[in-house]
Amino acid sequence: MKRIEKVGEMDSEARRLVADGKSIGFVPTMGFLHEGHLALAGEARKENDVVVMSIFVNPAQFGPGEDFESYPRNLERDAALAEKAGVDILFHPSPEDMYPENSSIRILPGRQADVLCGASRPGHFDGVLKVLTKLFHLTRPERAYFGQKDAQQLAIIETFVRDYNFPLEIRRIPTVREKDGLAKSSRNVRLTAQERKDAPAIYASLREGARVLRETGDTELALGTVRGSLGSIPGAETDYAEILEYPSLRPLSAESREAIIAAAVRFSGVRLIDNILVPLERKTSC
Repeated sequence: MKRIEKVGEMDSEARRLVADGKSIGFVPTMGFLHEGHLALAGEARKENDVVVMSIFVNPAQFGPGEDFESYPRNLERDAALAEKAGVDILFHPSPEDMYPENSSIRILPGRQADVLCGASRPGHFDGVLKVLTKLFHLTRPERAYFGQKDAQQLAIIETFVRDYNFPLEIRRIPTVREKDGLAKSSRNVRLTAQERKDAPAIYASLREGARVLRETGDTELALGTVRGSLGSIPGAETDYAEILEYPSLRPLSAESREAIIAAAVRFSGVRLIDNILVPLERKTSC
């Protein structure tokens, strides 16, 4: 596995690979890899000649008081896992190399960023699109791989790539979970032992809401079920729980074909997100 730190070297390597007719699969991460990231790399390995993974804790997507400094990092551990997963190139630039100038140009994600995580994290998705624009240009992928766990981010990225004609395909990969249902996340290591026991109730709450929505078509009843269940998790505070159309992230309508049931829950030292996608019939009430 080749390791690249410099933006210019990554750009040159990607240009050479494309000129040689190689297809590039790109897996962007912020590191502290887990099975979810490795599943993305595995899919990329199946579908491309070359797999590029980036590890970059992006300061542009962290707001004041968020966990940029404490976000878990272990580059050597990550490099070993990436190589084992079949990654060909590991790109791990510094913030200074990625952002040498304090650019005043902004990329605004629009109304999809005004709900769910975006409602309480203004500017977060601006930073996501900023770094991905740079990474897509530098790595020149034919396909880029994202997990369904970050469903709002995925919906915004799909819209961005479509609307601005980026020459690549966004590949959705299902959420990878622990045996008890907890979605894999780099932040899970910061849960206390008791919080780790309680955290799988997030997914259980979403599943119960999905059952109610499928059986009754009643959005408010399903949402009340989710919020009530989340509210009973000891020591946890619900940041949000919502049911929206996916991937538009608009309120459900009679024409909606798929819903997302999404939640964010805060424990003492970490904020966890999760979601379920639910196919809909026209009878769904709103």
